[in-house]
Amino acid sequence: MRYKTNGTCSREIEFEIENGIVKKVLFKGGCAGNTQGVARLAENRPVDEVIENLSGIMCRNGTSCPDQLAKALKEYKEKGESAFEA
Repeated sequence: MRYKTNGTCSREIEFEIENGIVKKVLFKGGCAGNTQGVARLAENRPVDEVIENLSGIMCRNGTSCPDQLAKALKEYKEKGESAFEA
């Protein structure tokens, strides 16, 4: 699934969920080391755990790349897979 970010250096987040577990995260743009680190820490963890750990982390513009991932996962939970581009 793809999520267009707002207010961050990264432009987009691609992610995969399987049985409530985050299986893959890939940030497009942003600070490579930080976004790779966030992605690795989020992978193979329950969606709710990732949301809890990353929500509200601030960088600039009232959000951050980790916060945007949490928002993407919340939207996935609320609207389902059909809300995202394949």
